[in-house]
Amino acid sequence: MIVILKTGVDEKDPEYQSLLTYLAAKPDIEVRHHREHGTRETVTELYLIGDTSALDADEIAGEPAVERVVRVSDRYRLLGRHRGQVEPVGFDYNGLHFGQDTFHLFAGLCAVDNRTNTERMMAALRDHGLVTTRMGAYKPRTSPYDFQGHGADCLPYVFELAGNYGIRVVTMEVTQAEQIEEIRDNLERAGNPTGVMLQVGTRNAQNFELLKEVGAQNRFPVLYKRGFGISLEESLNACEYIAASGNRNIVFCLRGVKSHMGAPHRNLVDFAHVPVVKRLTRMPVCVDPSHSVGSRERAPDGLLEIQHVAAQGVIAGANMVLTDFHPEPERALVDGPQALHLEELPYFSRDLAMVEEAYRNRVHLAANMPRF
Repeated sequence: MIVILKTGVDEKDPEYQSLLTYLAAKPDIEVRHHREHGTRETVTELYLIGDTSALDADEIAGEPAVERVVRVSDRYRLLGRHRGQVEPVGFDYNGLHFGQDTFHLFAGLCAVDNRTNTERMMAALRDHGLVTTRMGAYKPRTSPYDFQGHGADCLPYVFELAGNYGIRVVTMEVTQAEQIEEIRDNLERAGNPTGVMLQVGTRNAQNFELLKEVGAQNRFPVLYKRGFGISLEESLNACEYIAASGNRNIVFCLRGVKSHMGAPHRNLVDFAHVPVVKRLTRMPVCVDPSHSVGSRERAPDGLLEIQHVAAQGVIAGANMVLTDFHPEPERALVDGPQALHLEELPYFSRDLAMVEEAYRNRVHLAANMPRF
């Protein structure tokens, strides 16, 4: 059960304290507090955990601090769009807002290879007005003989350069709990010049212990990549593991699923699920065209297939795009064949801006469309 408070109710208000006293008297009910920071207002929600079947929703709704009460099913308890609850889950982090009505391009190195290329990437982002990037330090690979990333050794210069070039958020994959501590320690030693969004990669999509660990910390938001061999429902429930552990600042990323039906692309593009995820949950949605396509082939119309696939996600309402770039893709240590050149960055960015504007126009048109 979710109790949504009236706008403006503060924790120090007597109405709020009265509600907590009332709920505390209910046996075996745990109360969890959460604030939703939207673009127009902040909403406070109380999550009642336990056997809530005996609770009188109308009685709770009669409390002065309460706007409404929503009964939820077992499906996506914390992240779902339940009946009567339409507010999206948005969050602010390091000066940026992430929600179902925002858009960010995270362009960068799939794997950090050296300081020089990292700086060239950061400089290109700054020159084109971008403040978010991807930088892989820990890289799980299919083959044990492939480059696994520099790990903590590259973190000091990645964070230093991010600060020097005005990068607000770096998304970075983690594969075990110790790496979260390494990121935190190196950020603090660098003076916290940037922010980090922890990425749970597709190979760890159902690593439940890792999901609990990234959920147990609240400093860093989480980018969760859909598992390439599991259902959408299984992936959404994995996000519930993160949320149930305490961290609801989650972006859900579609990155293609394993299927020979997707050939010649690396994975079968699943971006038609962008509006589905936004309908079923309140999370912002990201798409990763690089790992869906897996190459930089160009279509007869002159557009890269990665551009076409990215546009499919954005025209469907994606709130974030994660794309591989590299100063010299032919020399990249990881996924070079799918990385775009730095010279292509302004065109890629402008292309997405045009598509995003088209999506906004579609939303405006839909607002006036009859509903049956």
